[in-house]
Amino acid sequence: MTNEREDTHLTSVGYILWIFGFTGSHRFYFGKPISGTIWFLTFGLFLVGWIVDFFLMPSLEQQAELRFRAGKIDYTVAWILLTFLGAFGVHRMYLGKWITGILYLFTGGFFLIGVLYDFWTLNDQVTLVNSEGSM
Repeated sequence: MTNEREDTHLTSVGYILWIFGFTGSHRFYFGKPISGTIWFLTFGLFLVGWIVDFFLMPSLEQQAELRFRAGKIDYTVAWILLTFLGAFGVHRMYLGKWITGILYLFTGGFFLIGVLYDFWTLNDQVTLVNSEGSM
């Protein structure tokens, strides 16, 4: 029996998102919605937090690995779909949430309020789906 865990979040993706980190995107990706929102509202904590995060990235990735569960749904794919196609509900369809995915498609992601909600909760949504699949 091995003690290895599957990757849920990738440090490389975190660094790519860090480029836009003053928006908090890398913090949302690693499951830190409160600090992600603070980074978004304060332009990366006045750019100081953004610079510090460059050095904290491996730690953020480790924390995400311990907190979230790998499975059939890939976190990175879900985040890419949310980031670029969130208003169309493609990320929800990927999670198997077809009804809300179609509603997002016709309402612009519930007028973008649903998209904001998903930025806060996507990691937990993926973990829940991945946990259900292994029972």
